[in-house]
Amino acid sequence: MPSETSLRCQVLVVGAGPAGGHLARRLALQGVDVVLVDRLGDLGRSAFSSAALPIASMEAFGLPAEVVGSRWRQWQLIGPGSATRSWASPQPLGVVLDFGALRRWQADQCSRWGGRVHLGLQACSSHQEGERMVTLLRRSDGTTLRVTSDWTVDASGQARALLGDPPPAQRPRDGLVRAAGLEWLLRVSPACWERWADRLSFCLGSDWVPQGYGWIFPMQPGVLKLGVCRLVDPQRQQPPLGGLITELGRRLLADGVAGESFDVLDRHGGLVRSSIRRLEPHQRGRLVGLGDAVSTANLLGGEGIRHALTSSAVLAPLLQQALAASGGQASAQRSLQDYAPQLRQALGWRWSLSGRLARRTWLGLHGPKADGRLDQVLRGLERRRAEDLSALLFGYRFERYGLRAMPYLLGWR
Repeated sequence: MPSETSLRCQVLVVGAGPAGGHLARRLALQGVDVVLVDRLGDLGRSAFSSAALPIASMEAFGLPAEVVGSRWRQWQLIGPGSATRSWASPQPLGVVLDFGALRRWQADQCSRWGGRVHLGLQACSSHQEGERMVTLLRRSDGTTLRVTSDWTVDASGQARALLGDPPPAQRPRDGLVRAAGLEWLLRVSPACWERWADRLSFCLGSDWVPQGYGWIFPMQPGVLKLGVCRLVDPQRQQPPLGGLITELGRRLLADGVAGESFDVLDRHGGLVRSSIRRLEPHQRGRLVGLGDAVSTANLLGGEGIRHALTSSAVLAPLLQQALAASGGQASAQRSLQDYAPQLRQALGWRWSLSGRLARRTWLGLHGPKADGRLDQVLRGLERRRAEDLSALLFGYRFERYGLRAMPYLLGWR
């Protein structure tokens, strides 16, 4: 942590998660004077993220093997009720990332290419002075650090520490939708780990997680991720997440083998706040939002890392153009005017449809009638290949559901 009271840089990135870390390392690689800061003193500390990625994303974002917790080639859907369905591929379909290892690697890459990384700094405020941004950061001892930069990037996640929440939407359905999640990292027996290795397992249905879903993902041998996530429904009383994840562990793990138990290595959770149509401002002067700060978390599967990395890939070259632009403030601002439309294009036209489907599916999943509709959709998938499920859940290619499910997707029943 710097002992000085002020710093100067070209780009200040606030938040060393997947979005901010990826942006900082890309900028540092291109010779930009970038400073990456984070409120955590240790980036290896766990944060809420199931962290599943399709295999193609590893190469697309240049991620190394050292950030991978496990590889998987199967989908397993448990529920509604006791139904279990699985789809397997002969080839690996994806990875489960070690989230802490990913953040450490990105920060190390930033430093290796000449960027500066400072941890244990909480963002307090940011304002523009002429053609510069001035950002105030607070250390754990209460002292402050003033950073002057050409551009400041808010990559602080759903907290939106500098950008703040977007203005109220004209239509309530276009406002922020909230989802809450809780995840445990578990040490289990080799026999238990083998039953869940090589697959992504999801628990669906109101008797598992009302208005949400649960999961078990494999990590390193002997370690599993157990998690629950649900949309927040202000119109309905919802049971505590702690009780839901405890019951999930009891049903799926403790009862699997007589006398079997597991040790909880870590408990972590978080909140996702994301708009469906992503209409919020992405920029205020020389302050730019990135990742979850501009709603790149997709609520259908709670997927955030891949889309956060995408937002960084879109923003990095535009920031480089802005830094190289001559002609003062107006010219620099024009360099970033395509950021929001380019990000919408990169996320794809299916984005809003997946968000509407997420809200409809999860908020409506609170009783037998909704479970029956979901079961009907899953029956239609039974003859599909594992690759089709990946295209559906990672690519939002809903047409692969088949005609049988279209009335459900369109809200006709």
